Amino acid sequence: MMQQLLDAKWSYVTRRVVDRGAVGLGGLDREPRLGDLVAARVVDVRAHDHIEDTNGRQVRLYPGDVVTGAFGNRYATDYYEGYLPTGTVAHLLTAGGVIGRVASAHARRGEPTVLEVLGLLADRSGRPLSMDGCAMATPVSARAELGTFVVVGSSMGAGKTTTAAALVQGWSRAGLRVGAGKVTGSGSGKDRWMYQDAGAAEIVDFLDFGMASTFGYPRQRLRATMVGIRDALVGRGASVVVLEIADGLLQQETRGLAAGLVGFADGVVLAVADALSAVAGVGIMADLGSPVRAVSGLVTASPLASQEAAAATGLPVLSPQELIAGGALELLSCAAVTA
Repeated sequence: MMQQLLDAKWSYVTRRVVDRGAVGLGGLDREPRLGDLVAARVVDVRAHDHIEDTNGRQVRLYPGDVVTGAFGNRYATDYYEGYLPTGTVAHLLTAGGVIGRVASAHARRGEPTVLEVLGLLADRSGRPLSMDGCAMATPVSARAELGTFVVVGSSMGAGKTTTAAALVQGWSRAGLRVGAGKVTGSGSGKDRWMYQDAGAAEIVDFLDFGMASTFGYPRQRLRATMVGIRDALVGRGASVVVLEIADGLLQQETRGLAAGLVGFADGVVLAVADALSAVAGVGIMADLGSPVRAVSGLVTASPLASQEAAAATGLPVLSPQELIAGGALELLSCAAVTA
């Protein structure tokens, strides 16, 4: 089985497993836990017909393939709701390798790819391996010289990652050393690659802090992760930091983190899909004590919708192109004035 693991298709969420040759296969003699590293056999290829490997390449899946991943939950209003599996039958919740059981799915999505869990990954002594055991050390507390900015959204698909990448591009074009981080979400490499392509000098995400998917973890841990990502990025030399919080403001963990941005974030950018969402999102953030500095996201695809949002909120509504062309630097200037 050791050779079978070496020949397995290792998914993105296992990217912090350094010595694969020292990893064996253990049993399933306890209840599954969030972050358990596991091996599974592909039984039926359905919605996810590939996984992202540790380098981000899309690797085609076939029945009989052995894949490695991690147990986790998923909260995705436009994809799957999923939880820890019971027994050996499981589903591939993300292309990044989060494994669980689907509880509900968006009507546009197909049936999940079916897996047979073979066992927990284990070290040479037979001790089960987990995401926690692969986490980075807690970094030294540090604040970004030019500020920390947080992108939140009204919902999935509102344009949060595109907005964060535009901030990265705008600042990096000006010669700044930019750090980018994904605070919450489900394990996948696509956001990391967007930050990297936009010019981020340093990138850290929740996987580096021992979580394959953040849904279901205590709020205190997520808060510590958000702070830790900022600290790690600054420790690596970032002068300005942008952090993205996944999902929408009605999601419990997202709302909890948004409520803790006072005194942490130097600016909040709200990504929304339409003008009404802008009004609701700005109101929610105000109630939480974390005022929004600017609105962006999918709403900016429509000039008319952007005008509606600006008139209704009294805030600048900036497209990704406008953020790149100077809006990101203006946000820095505003933060410096109000600091």
